[in-house]
Amino acid sequence: MSMFSASRRNLLTAALALATLAPATLSLAQPARACSGTVYLSFDTGSQSQAEYIAQTLRRHHIKATFFMANEKTVNGDYTLDPSWAPFWKALVADGHAFGSHTFDHVYAKRDLADGKIEVKPQFGANGGKLLAWTPQQYCDELNRVDQRFLTLTGKHIDRFWRTPGGHLTPHTLAAGEACGYKHVAWAAAGFSGDELPSDKWPNQLLLDRTLKNLKDGDIVMAHLGIWSRKDPWAPAVLEPLISGLEKKGFCFATLRDHPAYKGDLKGPAAEVKAGKGRAS
Repeated sequence: MSMFSASRRNLLTAALALATLAPATLSLAQPARACSGTVYLSFDTGSQSQAEYIAQTLRRHHIKATFFMANEKTVNGDYTLDPSWAPFWKALVADGHAFGSHTFDHVYAKRDLADGKIEVKPQFGANGGKLLAWTPQQYCDELNRVDQRFLTLTGKHIDRFWRTPGGHLTPHTLAAGEACGYKHVAWAAAGFSGDELPSDKWPNQLLLDRTLKNLKDGDIVMAHLGIWSRKDPWAPAVLEPLISGLEKKGFCFATLRDHPAYKGDLKGPAAEVKAGKGRAS
């Protein structure tokens, strides 16, 4: 083989290698365009039935979102923060998303107690289904369990955001989160996706139309990575047209790291207890 033929072969090999890498490289590039406003997509863990679809859709649209994580049972029979989900979370870290705590055992805050404690009910874990009385420090420890597990799975810490399961926020839980450095994040009334509502009464087209009509600049959208009870899953029917519809209106997307109420050292809105309207799991 001549030196010229060898050179051509080397060039062809290099070109094929670049072509193979190009899609992965392009998927990380954010197209530059003018924005008429910014919407903040956020997803809580759940059954994970829609997790891969949601991740791929965000990747295809070059969108960064915020994920609030609890260790919930999945359709695979495992739990969302098991080692089996490490590749999924690592891929989202590589894509540039933000991450927050949703309490490790998906702990519902029931009410504040007179002695300064908080009555809680974990959904999962050793105390799943039990009513417990926690100190603010115990609640803080529960938020930090997510960070510790995420660090083990991905090598990265979560952001200092948290979201209470069910939207059940009390003065004591809010204070406990703030005391250990977490900012609570609810969602806008228009940002309640409705993905956990009965699909026979709340069909996907209705949820899509309502959300597209009402979302405005600065709104936080809340959905899940899968809901056990919804017969007609929300994400495949709604997420792609919702993103496309918002893009046509001139909206851009960002993580909560860039939200004016949460970035830097700013505290979350004082009226958060009222902000998280609607059901949430």
